[in-house]
Amino acid sequence: MVEAITATYVQEDADWAITVSGHGKELTARAPGIIAARDRADQLVEELGGEGRATVVHLLNGSALDFTSAYMTARLTLPKLPPLEVPPPGSVPKQQTEEPAPAPADKKPALPPSKQLPKAVEDRKAEPAPAPATETKAPVEQARA
Repeated sequence: MVEAITATYVQEDADWAITVSGHGKELTARAPGIIAARDRADQLVEELGGEGRATVVHLLNGSALDFTSAYMTARLTLPKLPPLEVPPPGSVPKQQTEEPAPAPADKKPALPPSKQLPKAVEDRKAEPAPAPATETKAPVEQARA
């Protein structure tokens, strides 16, 4: 029969205390947040050992639902960021708003190394192609004679 392993979480100030019990053993640890506490509980479950894959019940205030709610809220909540400050129009220095001078039209922009041809191919492209040999054809009348 498979014995369930119980992971109990208790919030103590900003930290979380974790107690993992099963297989006749009990291990405890602390973590700085509920997400880190859940990760630490997984490590403690591995330390308990046991045969095969263990079933772990995570409890907060004696309730698996309370733990799941708190854990998922922490996982899905965006971090608090300071508000974005947009400078008023006209306060941006002139040098930041100027666009770079366009490249001369006769010069092509450099390709990234992954798009460049090997040097041997470039050298062959640079060589002028030999002019086709011109055949001298005799007028049709001379050919019939």
